Amino acid sequence: MLPKYEEHGNTYYDINGKKVDVLPFFQQVGLNSMRVRLFVDPTKASRENIGSGVVQDLKFVVKLGKRIKQQGFKFMLDFHYSDSWADPAQQTMPDSWKNASASALNDTLYNYTKRCLKTLNDNGASPDFIQIGNEISYGMLWNIGKVYPTDNNNWNVFSNFLKSASKACREECPNAQIIIHIERSGKPDVCRQFYQRVKDYGIDYDIIGLSYYPFWHNDLSTLSSTLTTLEQNFPDKKIQIVETAYYYQWLPQVDYDFSSKWPISAEGQKKFLEDLISTIKKHANVNGLYWWFPEENGNGVIDNWVNRGLFDDNNGKALPALYILGDFAK
Repeated sequence: MLPKYEEHGNTYYDINGKKVDVLPFFQQVGLNSMRVRLFVDPTKASRENIGSGVVQDLKFVVKLGKRIKQQGFKFMLDFHYSDSWADPAQQTMPDSWKNASASALNDTLYNYTKRCLKTLNDNGASPDFIQIGNEISYGMLWNIGKVYPTDNNNWNVFSNFLKSASKACREECPNAQIIIHIERSGKPDVCRQFYQRVKDYGIDYDIIGLSYYPFWHNDLSTLSSTLTTLEQNFPDKKIQIVETAYYYQWLPQVDYDFSSKWPISAEGQKKFLEDLISTIKKHANVNGLYWWFPEENGNGVIDNWVNRGLFDDNNGKALPALYILGDFAK
């Protein structure tokens, strides 16, 4: 969302109140890779979803991706394969892809992925990591590509979707690493079953991608169990936490309340991240950690504050957690 905040005139500051240019500042504090989502046609999303940040079409991503690469960062591209949010609760078919058969969707998915990557390559925004789907624990392109991670029903259809996307990635970006991303990090055996099916169906990819939010996925010991399970069963695959975050104010209703351990404050957010980094550094196969929506910064861009970014929505100042995120790379 960074370009939208910049267009709106929102100002970013370091922790001491000095105005900063966000991407160079991220680099100064030790970050080395940026993740950007891509929707098929976000103009088709509902007003509610557009108000929560569904704006990233190909033109938006090309422009931001080029900035990211020029600044010297690695660039992770996150295909949502939807006009709006794609996650465990919704993997809605893009409006322009509706009424297609599974076979036709394979061609559409391949051609769309290939076209987007070629456009990025041609404009100096070649991704280094490519997610073929976002939080696809239950498949994608519903209902045709819907699956459950714990049974084989419909996996022949879903796996062919992933193969089509992966093939396009290998052809257009042969040096990029392909990520398959789910969010069942609170369920070690479910993760194992999902990636075993990925293996059994012969899907070509490089990295296991996980979302981990403690308020949805339980404590760090659970995450550690998941990482151990994946390392033991898929030792040839690297693992990345491609999404994490924690509140610094205004905790909503959540599945797991850890506010007694990590207070809902700037210092509590920092303590969570310190503990997370300490945990995942014990797992040799984990080589990536991304904070979700670090650039959140106050009014005027999204309809409601999420309160999980790395800048204070009240004043635009960097929060303490931002200064230790880069510690994972050390």
